[in-house]
Amino acid sequence: MADNLEPVTESVLSADHWLTHARQLIPTAIERAHATTVFPVRWKSIISKLESVPTSLSDLASHPCFLKNTLCRETLQSVASTLSEAIGLAELCESGDAVRHGKLQMQSDIDSLAAKLDLNLRDCALLVKTGVLSDATVPVVPAPGLAVASVPVLNQQLNVGELLARLHIGNAEAKHRVVDSLLEVIREDEKSVLSVLSRSSILAMIQLLSAGKPKVREKAATIICLLAESASFETLLVSEGVLPPLIRLAESGSLVGREKAVITLQRLSMSSDAACAIVRHGGIRPLIDICQTGDSVTQSAAAGALKNLSVLSEVRQTLADEGIVKVMINLLDCGTVLGSKEYAAECLKNLTATDDHLRQSIVTEGGLKSLLTYLNNPIPQEAAVGALRNLVRSVPVDSLLSFGLLPCLVHVLKEGVLGTKQAAASVIYKVSGPAEVKKLVGEFGCIPLLVTLLEAKSTGARVAAAQAITILMNCPQNARELKKDEKSIPNLVQLLDPSPSNTAKKYATACLLMLSSSKKCKKLMISHGAIGYLKKLSEVEVSGAKKLLERLERGKLRSLY
Repeated sequence: MADNLEPVTESVLSADHWLTHARQLIPTAIERAHATTVFPVRWKSIISKLESVPTSLSDLASHPCFLKNTLCRETLQSVASTLSEAIGLAELCESGDAVRHGKLQMQSDIDSLAAKLDLNLRDCALLVKTGVLSDATVPVVPAPGLAVASVPVLNQQLNVGELLARLHIGNAEAKHRVVDSLLEVIREDEKSVLSVLSRSSILAMIQLLSAGKPKVREKAATIICLLAESASFETLLVSEGVLPPLIRLAESGSLVGREKAVITLQRLSMSSDAACAIVRHGGIRPLIDICQTGDSVTQSAAAGALKNLSVLSEVRQTLADEGIVKVMINLLDCGTVLGSKEYAAECLKNLTATDDHLRQSIVTEGGLKSLLTYLNNPIPQEAAVGALRNLVRSVPVDSLLSFGLLPCLVHVLKEGVLGTKQAAASVIYKVSGPAEVKKLVGEFGCIPLLVTLLEAKSTGARVAAAQAITILMNCPQNARELKKDEKSIPNLVQLLDPSPSNTAKKYATACLLMLSSSKKCKKLMISHGAIGYLKKLSEVEVSGAKKLLERLERGKLRSLY
C-alpha cells in the first residue's frame, strides 16, 4: 500500500483504473509463476496467494464505499505493484540473470513477495469486513475553540476517521506515519480523536506496541497512555489485551517507551481486575526492577503500580517472594522523588495490613526505622503512620522507644493532617499498655495534643483520640495532666452525644468516670450539660453512663443544699 498520506487530487488515477490494471496483471502473474522451476515450494505458495487475489478484488469493488475515500485506491495501487513485482521476479528466476542475482538473495526476494501478497490480501479483507471503509468516511467535526482556518486542513489532510482506518492496513512504515499524524491531531484537539475511537482502532494501536521499530512502539505507547489517562477506555484497553505488550515494553523498551508503558500500567492497575491480570502476565518483576534502576518518573510510576497491586491481599505473598519488601524500604530511604517515597509507604502499609509474616519481614529488614525517619519530614504522611500502626505490635516496646517512636508521634500530632493525626493516636493506643510507656507518653506532651484532636470533625479522629486518652488515664500523672487542661472536660462532654453515629461516646464516658472523683471536674461536667447526655446514654445502656450520672446528680444535690 502506498505510504503517502496526502489527499487525492484530480491528477491521481482513480480506484477504477487501479482495479482494472490489477485484474489485467493477475493472469500474467499466475502464468509466470506456474512456469517457474526454481524454488518450486516457495512459488507454489505464491501461486495459491495469487489465485486468491481476484476474489479479494471483487469483494472490495462491491463495497458501497469503494469510491468514497483514498484507502481503496491506495490498496489497489499496492496490489498492482505487488503483481508487477511477481511477474518480474518470476521472469528473473527463469532467466540467466538468476545465477548472478544469488541464491540467497533470490530466496529473500521470494519471501518478501509472499509477505507483500499476504499483506495485500489481509488489507482487502479488513477494508471489506471490519467497517474500516465506513469509518474512514466520517468527517472531522471541529471542536469548540478550534481555529476555523484549521478545519479544512484537518478535513483534507488529517481526517480522523481515515487516520484511524489507516491503522489497520499497510506496512509498518505507513502505520508509523499514521501514528505521527494522530499525535499531531491529539495535540491540537484530543476530543476529536477520543470521540470517534472504536474497539478495532484501539486493537490496532495495541498491536503497534509490538512493532519492529522502537519509535513506532514509543508513539503507540504515548497514545495508549493518553487513552488510559482519559478514564474512558481503561476497561476496553485491558479487554483487548494491552497488558502483555505493555509489560514487555516496560521490561525491555526504550527510555520513552518504558516511561509511557509504566505510567499506563500504574493507571490501569487502579482496577482490581487489571491489577490481577498484571500479576498473571508477569508484571511484578519488571516493575520491581524499574524501582531499582529507573529514572525518577518511571521509578515513581512503577512504585505507584506496585502500591496498587499490594491492595490485593491474594498477591501480597507473591510480591514478597519477588523481593518487594527490600525495594520499598530502599525507596523510603533513597527514593529520588517524594512520590516514590509516598507510594513505598502506602505499599508497606498494605503489605502489613493482615499478614504477621510480612510484618515481621519488614521489621527484620529495617522497615520500622526507615518509616520513623521518613515521618520526621516537615509534612508527615498518613500512609507511613498507617504502616507504623500495623507494625508496632510486632516489635518490643523497648526497641520502639529506642528508635524514637514517641518524639516522632508528637511531631505527627503537631504537624500532620487530620488523617495522619488519627493514625498517630491509634499508634499511641496500641503501644500504651505498659505503665512506663503511659508515663512516657504523658511526659512527651501527647495529652494536650490528643485533647485538641477530640474537637476534630472526623468521627474516626475523635474516636482514636478518645481511645488513646482512655488508656493513658490509668496513669495518675496523665490524669492530673488531663484535669489541668481547660479543654479536656468540655471536649469529652461533647462526645457524650447519644446519636448512633457518635461511636466515641463510650470512651468519653469512661474518661469522665475516671475524672469524676474530682469535685472541680464534676462541676465542669454538670455546667457543660453532661447530665442531659448521660440520661439518654443510660437508657441505651452505654457502659459506665448510669454510674457517672448517679455521681453527678449526687454532686448536684449537695451543691443545692
